[in-house]
Order: sequence, then C-alpha cells, then structure tokens
Amino acid sequence: MDSNDYIELDETYSAHNYHPLDVVIERGEGVWVYDVDGRKYLDCLSAYSAVNQGHCHPKIRQAAIEQMGRITLTSRAFRNDQMGP
Repeated sequence: MDSNDYIELDETYSAHNYHPLDVVIERGEGVWVYDVDGRKYLDCLSAYSAVNQGHCHPKIRQAAIEQMGRITLTSRAFRNDQMGP
C-alpha cells in the first residue's frame, strides 16, 4: 500500500476531528519519523510532547516489555505494587 491508500482508509474510517497532513508515518526512531514512502522527517511535534524522550528509546522499550510481562494495566479500583516515589 502507498500513502494514497492509507489516506483513503483514514478518510473513510477515522474520526474527523483533525485534518492531518498527507504524510503516513510508518515508524519512528529517536527524533526521526519515517513515512511509508521512505521519507524521513524530524518529529517536532513528538505526539504533542507525549514522546518527548524520542521514539523507541531502548531503555523505555525494555521497561515497557518487562512491565507488560507482569500486568498491563490496573484500574484505580485496585492498588498495585508499581505506585511510589
């Protein structure tokens, strides 16, 4: 599939609360993101600061993998052993 195919799917099935750029991001590494057509972009948005550490940081990835091997999420109806300073 190319960018136009993904854009058509997005227009058909996604919420229309934004009008995104016609760039289809495939992956990210550090401060860079790459589209499905092989172009590289400096990610100045960082998902509105949600990924200000960069994409796919190896230590953060490893911590997430370890945690997901234990439990993914608990609601606030319970306490868990991960809360703390």
